[in-house]
Amino acid sequence: MAVKSGKGEHGFPARYAAALYALASEKGVLDQVIAEVAALGVLLEQDPELARLVANPLTDVPKVAPVLNSALAAQGISELVRNFVSVTAVNRRMRDLPRMAAGFARYVAGRRGEVVAEVISAQKLTDSQRQALYARLTEAGYGSAKLQEQVDPSLLGGMILKIGSKLYDTSLKSRLNRLNHSLKGVA
Repeated sequence: MAVKSGKGEHGFPARYAAALYALASEKGVLDQVIAEVAALGVLLEQDPELARLVANPLTDVPKVAPVLNSALAAQGISELVRNFVSVTAVNRRMRDLPRMAAGFARYVAGRRGEVVAEVISAQKLTDSQRQALYARLTEAGYGSAKLQEQVDPSLLGGMILKIGSKLYDTSLKSRLNRLNHSLKGVA
């Protein structure tokens, strides 16, 4: 099986996603691994200490890897996903784990013929906002879209929507930046 080695549309070297996907598929635990990688992404997003540890390029990998492995085991993460995390640590790619978790979800969606819509909003979306967004995506031809939500308070309001290489930015922060730029042109 040929595996792409360059950076793909997934935001990280595609070989990591392809290898994990192939191995999980081969062992018949693909759905479990998909759920665990998603849980890993949530864990990295919600635990500031762990996120800081993973993001620090000066992290002493031989000392941290066993601690990280134990923490993931305590969360019920399988040995396969823990080994994946260890490989990233050994290859000095641990700081890319949050992107890899998100990229793996996009890779899986692509393999399944689904579209992933990344939504970055100033606040967590309400159920009615989520339903309205699904309705708009369906109108636009993305009926099988899966939402991948993130919160970024610096947007102030509105949202940023990424579907593949397309970007739709309706955030208040961007609108204010455009207004500021246009006012500088007038003055």
